[in-house]
Amino acid sequence: MTQQSKLGNAYSRFYALLQQSLKGENIDFTTGSIRRGVLLLAIPMMLEMMMESVFALVDLYFVGHLENSSFAVQTVGLTESVLTIIYSIAIGMSMAATAVVARRIGEKNPEAASRAGMQAIVVAVAVNLLIAVFGFIFATDILVWMGSSMESAIYGTAFVQIMMGGSFVIMLLFLFNGIFRGAGNAAIAMKSLWVANICNIILCPIFINVLDFGLTGAAIATTIGRSVGVLYQLYNLFNGKGALKVALSYFVPDMEQIKSLVKIAAPGVLQFVIASCSWIFLAQLVATTGGDEGSAGYQSALRIMMFFMLPAWGLSGAAATLVGQNLGAQQVERAEKSVLITARFNAIYMGIIMIITLLAADSFMWFFTNNNHVHDIAVKAIMILSSGYVFYGIGMVLINAFNGSGDTKTPTWVNFFGFWILQIPLAYLLAKHFNMGPTGVFIAIPIAETAMTITSMTLFRKGKWKKVQV
Repeated sequence: MTQQSKLGNAYSRFYALLQQSLKGENIDFTTGSIRRGVLLLAIPMMLEMMMESVFALVDLYFVGHLENSSFAVQTVGLTESVLTIIYSIAIGMSMAATAVVARRIGEKNPEAASRAGMQAIVVAVAVNLLIAVFGFIFATDILVWMGSSMESAIYGTAFVQIMMGGSFVIMLLFLFNGIFRGAGNAAIAMKSLWVANICNIILCPIFINVLDFGLTGAAIATTIGRSVGVLYQLYNLFNGKGALKVALSYFVPDMEQIKSLVKIAAPGVLQFVIASCSWIFLAQLVATTGGDEGSAGYQSALRIMMFFMLPAWGLSGAAATLVGQNLGAQQVERAEKSVLITARFNAIYMGIIMIITLLAADSFMWFFTNNNHVHDIAVKAIMILSSGYVFYGIGMVLINAFNGSGDTKTPTWVNFFGFWILQIPLAYLLAKHFNMGPTGVFIAIPIAETAMTITSMTLFRKGKWKKVQV
């Protein structure tokens, strides 16, 4: 066989795999090639997370060119920092849903999988309503507490109110996608983000510029876009074509099922609340030491960072589904091997991204801001943050592996020590005591993330996660 024919066959195989991954089929991941299984899950998951990251970049692009761009960018960034509390609950619940649904699917019990997924939605929406009301009422106070000037806080109040008031849509979007991923249908999760994002891209310029709503228009467009994505998810849940067959009776609260889910979700939620509170503290520390423009630069850098890191999170999500389904099928060795292969793929991806961001940071930031000072701070942040990308990628896979097995306590403790005992004190020490300002905060991030990844690798090898009952 010639070299050209070998390349042709390889291309044909990859194209066929790509088509299968995007179709939205229900696949049994407890048999067959593990590498193929990782790719079938990872491709749509990466595209899904890329669409999620585009949400932030679209908003950043349009608001970054408003008249009060530093106020607008800061408001979007600080609001996103606060919304990480919502994301924490959503991700925690979606992790529990993914773990339980994947385990039931691995046990060949799709009805139990469907019931568990719907009970997770009941719990999540009930909790989120309280947060949404609080966020709407205290919108201005939240921005001031986060380090924004009063002028900037008043400017961004309507934006915060709309984003917090409509945050239940974020919750549902995350949770439904967690359920689809647990069932092995990552393509539906991806397509729901495509639908939401296309709507957001179309509506953002209309509401911001054409209808002249400015910053408030960005919040309206984003909320409507995500709502359309949720409607698409609901259609796919109730059309009866997937592995999950959902009935309205599944939404009636089942206390035993809720207790089981909460037992898994509570450490998962805490795990991400710990991380979120750390990021909120860092955002506030940058705002108080770097002012409005320093804060805007940091938030801009984070948007670029998350654009590249969310696909890596998507790729690492393959580990959660593979671990859950294979443990359900009593294939422990296959579950472990799935994690190692996924970690290798993610390390390669993040290594490539690190090179790209180091070379192109300057160009990236001129596209998103026309403020010289904001640009310079953002470029410095990107250069420092990207130094730990490979460790971030491996760490993500290990976290998803623990969570996919139902062992949400281990990564919670890792986050507690990594974020609260190491990252926060180190950032404060460098920024305040050594007068490094925002630069000190930037340096603390890759140091803490690297330490957490090394710790997670050690705990993964000990194998406690293999024995968790869900």
